[in-house]
Amino acid sequence: MIADISFAGQLLIAMPAMGDPRFERSVVYLCAHSDDGAMGLIVNKPVTDLRFGDLLEQLGIPRPERGRRDIRVHFGGPVEGGRGFVLHSADYESEGGTLRVDEAVSMTATLDILREIAAGDGPRSSMLALGYAGWGPGQLEREIGQNAWLTGPARSEILFGRANEHKWAAALKGIGVDPQTLSSSAGHA
Repeated sequence: MIADISFAGQLLIAMPAMGDPRFERSVVYLCAHSDDGAMGLIVNKPVTDLRFGDLLEQLGIPRPERGRRDIRVHFGGPVEGGRGFVLHSADYESEGGTLRVDEAVSMTATLDILREIAAGDGPRSSMLALGYAGWGPGQLEREIGQNAWLTGPARSEILFGRANEHKWAAALKGIGVDPQTLSSSAGHA
């Protein structure tokens, strides 16, 4: 961690010169950050070939006709792509399965939350991510130092809003950066 600063609960905003195409124009919500590394979920890249209902069917989770909800399925990152994580408002907690990131946001990785969302219950706000983004000890700090990422506060409309194509620009504007002024090439003095 940079001088004992944890970025958990913050956004990582990919710079235009991001070398990894999986993270191009990505907005990542950091769920955990410590000396052991970091873990986050990309919140602005929906999966186009899998719908929530299809996933529930694959998992054998029934969907009631009345009161059911749909949430978008997102590409959460390149690590463990077959594993699902629900990022959600802190008004929901699963015993033993929920990580409280901060006072407003939690993450749960159990089937119970999918059952509850499918039935119209569960957290007030949520998004489902398949896979996650992970960094080893010191790796994220090096990438931030190399200007691969900017950091900023997480806002509910960026985490849970449906306008995925605008989240990157909104996250930049949230820290006072005009996306039009960013260059895709790095400079050194």
